[in-house]
Amino acid sequence: MSRILVVEDDPRMGALVERGLREDGYDVQLVDNGVDALIAFTAGDVDVAVVDVMLPGMTGFEVCRRMRESGSTVPVVLITARDAVEDRIFGLDSGADDYVTKPFHFGELSARIRAQIRRRASGPQPVVQIGALRLDALSVRATVRDRPFALSVKEFTLLRFFAVHQDEVLTRTEILAEVWGSSETFEPTLVDQYVSYLRKKLALADTGLRITTVRGAGYRLERAE
Repeated sequence: MSRILVVEDDPRMGALVERGLREDGYDVQLVDNGVDALIAFTAGDVDVAVVDVMLPGMTGFEVCRRMRESGSTVPVVLITARDAVEDRIFGLDSGADDYVTKPFHFGELSARIRAQIRRRASGPQPVVQIGALRLDALSVRATVRDRPFALSVKEFTLLRFFAVHQDEVLTRTEILAEVWGSSETFEPTLVDQYVSYLRKKLALADTGLRITTVRGAGYRLERAE
């Protein structure tokens, strides 16, 4: 049984989401603030987190950021009342994997949770290794020379997509469809931002790999010379 962490300070909304998820067959833990959310992540056994953005003391964005800094790769679905593209990008940059905008139909939230669980569990090649870099899709864990390599879930998914297609040119449209599930909902510049994040991390960890820009075509992962 998958375990869902719900972080919602509105008692009515929290109760509605918790009841709906339990009826869907999930084990649910409900907390109402960011501090308790981080404690729950540290304790482990969370498969997906549903986090409201407007939390007291610590926003949902900050919860996501601290999770990723700690090395957690648990998928996060943000609940936000703000639908501006800038807010969506900020949330994804903070480490979130998806979002729903209030007011929302519970069926939409449930579908997005199922999608995150499928993505975390799926993959034709559970382990991909290139030189010192090892990507394990089953545990969603990355290592370099057997040492933890901290990545958000989106960064892990993107890097794994590059690794599976090493030395191949991947277009922004292909990347959006594979990593974000749509090439229409998000702007292509989102790919550029995440490629920039990966470039910095690959260099800092001395992986011996680099992502190059193929002008007018896309990006390619290759061994650094």
